[in-house]
Amino acid sequence: MSVQMVLLPVLVQIGLTLALLLWMATVRTQALTGREVSPKDIALGQPNWPQRATQIGNCFRNQFELPVLFYVLIALALPLRHADLVIVLLSWVFVITRFVHAGIFVTSNNVQQRGPAWFAGALVLLIMWIYFALKVLLLI
Repeated sequence: MSVQMVLLPVLVQIGLTLALLLWMATVRTQALTGREVSPKDIALGQPNWPQRATQIGNCFRNQFELPVLFYVLIALALPLRHADLVIVLLSWVFVITRFVHAGIFVTSNNVQQRGPAWFAGALVLLIMWIYFALKVLLLI
């Protein structure tokens, strides 16, 4: 499997994270300039942002939870030469679940929909790690 094919889903996931970062920064800047919140109310990380800014910020922060395990897996699989077609396909499924999760998070934020989307991503990631571990440990 080429490095480009392995890294493309990683770069798309990073793109999602950076897009959320820019969106969060924009919404927070608007909240500050529109005087919805004052700098002293959030200076020490207090949860005083308006609801929309909090929603997008939480979605951004969530990109540093499950995806970290995804990044570690790819960072290990590439140099160990265990990044095969299965890993690439599962990577795309994982990234798609992250987009679905983020989409729900920043729109309806319906936890009954968001939860299964998160769980689907977690399950795919678990399968990826089991597959990778078996390949490494069994020298497949």
